Amino acid sequence: MSYSDFTLKKVKSELKLKFIEDAALFTDIDAIAVSDYLTQTLRRNLPLALAINTEKARSELVIINILLEVKELTNNTISCKCSAPPLKKRGVRGDFIK
Repeated sequence: MSYSDFTLKKVKSELKLKFIEDAALFTDIDAIAVSDYLTQTLRRNLPLALAINTEKARSELVIINILLEVKELTNNTISCKCSAPPLKKRGVRGDFIK
């Protein structure tokens, strides 16, 4: 089962998650300017990603460019891993599930 097969309601129920939606998590973080490159790339790629309307298109045309910008802004210190045995047991597949 891929991530796109799950709904928020199903994930909350099956994984017994509690969502705290009224927390102001990022109020103490200052906004930063993004590069002209990211702005231009998203302006060009976003309409195409939305037109194709697949998870793969959004990932390759939008998300990866944002992650690369974050990596650049943090001096190459970003990493992304997820160890989620409970998700694997429920049949969830994905690039970030190890």
